[in-house]
Amino acid sequence: MNNYETVVADLQERGIHSILTQFCDMHGVAKGKLVPVGNLREWAESGAGFAGPSIWGTGLGRFGGRSEYYGRVQLETLRALPFMPGVAHAVCDGYAGGQPLATDSRQVLKRQLERLKARGWTLWVGIEPEFFLLKKNAEGQWLAADAQDVLDKPSYDLKSIHRNRAFLEDMRENLTQLGFELQQIDHEDACGQYEINYKFDGALAAADRFMLFKMTAHVIAEQHGFVFSCMPKPFAGAPGSGLHFHLSVTDAQGRAVFTDMADPLQLSSMGYQFVAGLLHHADALTALCAPTVNSYKRLAVSHSASGTTWSPVWKAFGDNNRTCVVRTVAGRLEWRLPDPSCNVYAAIAATLAAGLDGINQTMQAPSACQEDLYERFASGKEVPARLPADLGGALQALSGDDALRQSVGSEFCQHFMDLKYQEWQDYGQSVSAWELQHYADLF
Repeated sequence: MNNYETVVADLQERGIHSILTQFCDMHGVAKGKLVPVGNLREWAESGAGFAGPSIWGTGLGRFGGRSEYYGRVQLETLRALPFMPGVAHAVCDGYAGGQPLATDSRQVLKRQLERLKARGWTLWVGIEPEFFLLKKNAEGQWLAADAQDVLDKPSYDLKSIHRNRAFLEDMRENLTQLGFELQQIDHEDACGQYEINYKFDGALAAADRFMLFKMTAHVIAEQHGFVFSCMPKPFAGAPGSGLHFHLSVTDAQGRAVFTDMADPLQLSSMGYQFVAGLLHHADALTALCAPTVNSYKRLAVSHSASGTTWSPVWKAFGDNNRTCVVRTVAGRLEWRLPDPSCNVYAAIAATLAAGLDGINQTMQAPSACQEDLYERFASGKEVPARLPADLGGALQALSGDDALRQSVGSEFCQHFMDLKYQEWQDYGQSVSAWELQHYADLF
């Protein structure tokens, strides 16, 4: 038997009859369809077909050879889904007209990783998903799913974990069966908010794994009557959700490129240059790492009911300093800007492009921040420059950063900006409940 026949036989032996061919749209949302497992060769070599204009951000037309989006199955990603008996999940790369699609975010990340491969380097990414468990009440209001989850300072609340242990145990069991190496599960700093951490991986595999994590969480949450939410900040006055990236790079010999144990921060010169690149392009990166109107409710110097906020609003870095957008930890970097509403492939690709620009241009990082920037801000002292305050400002920054757009991919960035400028315009023209409450009967 050839390789395809072997794989198909193995899947069918395990009771698999269908493949869920999954790709990622411009918004970072999983899309796909079910196809018969027996036609695996077709799905891998030609791809499962989708109407291109029906997918956000492809830029494909309504007719002609490049109107069809083809998702080509990546064989190494095939795995049985424990929550869908008889179905195996497969990640797809986007193609059109037989060529890699420039607006496909997974292809965008792969192109950036090829730049690293040419140096003999490998990017490792640890992703920390924070999320909310929500539900709607009879009046249509969104609330924390657990009505008893009301502590003023709910971080690490064991009572909430006990009450929601059935959901958490189902998550643990399903993720373990899918190959996740879990590291911790905890209640986060807002009511209804949790974090599930798992082991780092190569950049592409880490992005694929986060998409699978979200898919699993949506299904398990629904089974328990909850809504799994990656909305960055669903509740005013409470902390929002981040999607921090822990970044490290190794060379062909497995040595850590960013690490120098003799340095006070244990960072090498290239580590500092990578940091400098992130800070230099931070405004433009905000559009791709915090891509929704709501993202900027998280990225704000605001009061938190718990008394703590970790929002990284200042363009600074520091050793184990969570008030900076870049936190250094024992020779690796924590990029604290992204939130879970991002397209994870695009966010990692842009982050890598910015850091590599810092290395290529031998950029100099500023001095490391050695104080609490929130306390400094409250005292009225000068603080580092702020990140963009809203989606419109972030998009303007991306539009003006030619180097980053060209590195990430001009076509991808243009379609992304077109989509997001429309979102920003729609938000600006909407009428909120706050406006009605304050103005409807005032004048």
